[in-house]
Amino acid sequence: MSDSGLPPGLTPELLEQMRQVGLRLDRTGTLWHQGVEVSHPRLRQALLRWLDVRDDGKDIIRLDDKRYAYVTVDDAHLRARSARWEGDRCLILWDDDAEAELDYASLRQQSEDHALYALVRGKLRGRIGGPAYHAIAERIEPEGSTFVLVAAGQRWPIAGAA
Repeated sequence: MSDSGLPPGLTPELLEQMRQVGLRLDRTGTLWHQGVEVSHPRLRQALLRWLDVRDDGKDIIRLDDKRYAYVTVDDAHLRARSARWEGDRCLILWDDDAEAELDYASLRQQSEDHALYALVRGKLRGRIGGPAYHAIAERIEPEGSTFVLVAAGQRWPIAGAA
């Protein structure tokens, strides 16, 4: 190992170049590797579960602190497959097959098709459209010149909704 902790001959620049493996996640949630669709369902699911965002904002597929590759994300990291209500709490099933309570405070509307977006796992962008959007919309109410989601005992403003 060299002083940088890298094997001999592996410079930080070369390591950065090796992390550019040609991964892309398009707006529809299709994963691509060097222009070829990642079609194996379990590989796709694993890659989606390994999605992360570095502290500098770069999107990555992370195995651990030292092993990761860059991924280009066209829109959102994850897409909501469905949403359901348990009492006044909203649970979202994301396309990585993980279910989590909606991050109400991060809810916003920013696209021309009125889809909602929220943070997933703290820093991933999640897109909520289709059936999941309609399930959530049942509890959206106008408030002044904007809209709020009534959930988890509160009224959550939806940023960008007007």
